Amino acid sequence: MTLARGLAILFLLLALYCALDPFDHSPIAGFPDFEVHKINLPAWSEVPTHRDKDNLLQQSEVMFVNQVQGPESIAFDPLGRGPYTGVADGRILFWNGQSWTDFAYTSPNRSEQCNPKASASPFSYVETEHICGRPLGIRFDKKTGDLYIADAYFGLMKVGPQGGLATSLATEAEGVPLRFTNDVDIDQEGNVYFTDSSSSYQRRNFIQLVFSGEDSGRILKYNPATKETTVLARNIQFPNGISLSKDGSFFVFSEGSGRLYKYWLKGDKAGTSEILAILPGFPDNVRVNGNGDFWVAIHSRRYMYSYLNALYPKLRKFILKLPIPANIQYLHLIGGRFHALVVKYSPQGKLLHILEDSEGKVVRAVSEVEEKDGKLWMGSVLMPFIAVYKLT
Repeated sequence: MTLARGLAILFLLLALYCALDPFDHSPIAGFPDFEVHKINLPAWSEVPTHRDKDNLLQQSEVMFVNQVQGPESIAFDPLGRGPYTGVADGRILFWNGQSWTDFAYTSPNRSEQCNPKASASPFSYVETEHICGRPLGIRFDKKTGDLYIADAYFGLMKVGPQGGLATSLATEAEGVPLRFTNDVDIDQEGNVYFTDSSSSYQRRNFIQLVFSGEDSGRILKYNPATKETTVLARNIQFPNGISLSKDGSFFVFSEGSGRLYKYWLKGDKAGTSEILAILPGFPDNVRVNGNGDFWVAIHSRRYMYSYLNALYPKLRKFILKLPIPANIQYLHLIGGRFHALVVKYSPQGKLLHILEDSEGKVVRAVSEVEEKDGKLWMGSVLMPFIAVYKLT
């Protein structure tokens, strides 16, 4: 056999292996109805290029290592106590100043399979989170002390100031189930605004949702007086964080395409939305601070590889059919490694502050930024710790 013929046979076998994926290594194996969609991205020239050249987030203090697994959201109660955070095994924990204690649950199932696991990681609970619950965004009602919870599987929930098992408020809207409830906020009248990231994919399949680029996400409102849930905006590509403005005249929400939107609740523009800012990457939660500015957690910057993947769905599907595991494909999308980036915007959409750890040396990922008493408390759905950065 000649060398050329041997190489040809090897290439043919490799092509067959890639085409057939006999060991189901590709990210879309097991998803027979998987479809890809073109993502409506901002122009590449509009993506901000501002950087924190000093990598100031590397000065953060990493706290509670392996005591909290996947602390997506962080909150302090009306008395300033906390933090509180939801973790991967379905619990909401409270830091009492000395240790973490159980505060609340979203699932009545606290059987052995839902117990914290030794030597666990945030990924250790993915297979059971639809049973045990996965609390994502959490917010306290400053008037009542009730904690509102966006549980990825059980929908919009609430628990009283004493904690315990949360009660369900909404599990569907317009007959469509909430499949990926993500973040939540409450106005002065007690109305609750929240996001449902997808009507097709659950949180445990969030990578497939990212790869798909489908836009079945919704922004919703729950009225506690009528107990009705209404859809304020639909056909959103991976809506994630949501936060009311300081004066309550509007809220902002982030979209997976890399935009921050303003939705007007009052005034002549009430019921309409507009782009507030183009973000430097894939956003997660949004939180308003005491001055009325908005901190946005950026999961990763937008790179040319991910940009082209979004614009050319046929190319993306071809790559996704290759027998390359989902975690490897995902790392390619986010630039090859985990890193951290947080940005602050004014209510008018002006970029005010940017902090990052571009090398992922200290803060490897951020899902939310909560500003309190001159410090930024940063949670991450992917990491086993909370990072704290001193602003002053």
